[in-house]
Amino acid sequence: MSLAKAVISGTVYRAPEKRFTSNNVPIAAFAMNISENEETLVRVVAKGNLAQTVEDNIAKGDRVVVEGRLQNNTVKNEDGSEKRIVEIDAYTFEKLAGSSVSSSSSSKSPDSLVQFGQDDFSDDLIGEDEIPF
Repeated sequence: MSLAKAVISGTVYRAPEKRFTSNNVPIAAFAMNISENEETLVRVVAKGNLAQTVEDNIAKGDRVVVEGRLQNNTVKNEDGSEKRIVEIDAYTFEKLAGSSVSSSSSSKSPDSLVQFGQDDFSDDLIGEDEIPF
């Protein structure tokens, strides 16, 4: 078994689309652009209650942070060829500009987001004796 946890941030490129499985479980999927200079798209998939939350709160152009399991999937193009894509099986997300929502039990307020400026980080390397393990 492998663990592939990922946290990504970016802009919603394609608005969420909600569908249902044969067992009537809601699934919402949307595409995120995770690059500022070029188009680097990652598909985000939310299931269950999170799918409804995504559909109600996320729109094209929103900046979001998504946490979930990184996975590969294969999709068929219009011409019948197959293409491998990277996607995130989301279990939390947070809107960056304004209100925030999350699938976890404790909801976060926008004030709980920490923003770092360029001056908050040093260019000095950390010594081996400073690493806590």
